[in-house]
Amino acid sequence: MSSTIVVIDQGVPIGFSFKELMKYHGPGSPGGVAHAFKVLERALPLLEPGGPPERREITIRTAFGGPGARDGFELVTRAVTEDRYVVDPALARPDRGVALERFVFRLDYRGRTVTVAVREGFVTDEFIALARKQPRSDEEERRLDVLKREMADRVMAYPAIEVYDASTA
Repeated sequence: MSSTIVVIDQGVPIGFSFKELMKYHGPGSPGGVAHAFKVLERALPLLEPGGPPERREITIRTAFGGPGARDGFELVTRAVTEDRYVVDPALARPDRGVALERFVFRLDYRGRTVTVAVREGFVTDEFIALARKQPRSDEEERRLDVLKREMADRVMAYPAIEVYDASTA
């Protein structure tokens, strides 16, 4: 987990580690933070092959509404506070199954578009079922916390190219 996401802010390169994204978000949704990190790691070089992109020009649309991902994207791109981050249920791909359908992210930058979708094996059916269950018992909350940490570890253990498929437009 030693890689860094680098973007440009007003001509100055700044980098963010997974640990820094976790500090910004807090302990609540480490799996979502890990997904944001890997999405950015996968998509940014495709959006700007010449080097790090300008952080304040990246737009993100996703079917995934998790707070960890939102906060990870916000820290790196400032897209939430600058209204360039949208949760769009229309991006979901139900044909991929319940566990994968919402883990779709479209990033736009200077006329380029990259869409990434999580590969099988990184999001479990058990996680989705518990995350969507309301209300949850204390035991279910504890189990969900374990599943979140396990997902974060699983996602961060692989290179982004193995976690996310990507297509460009």
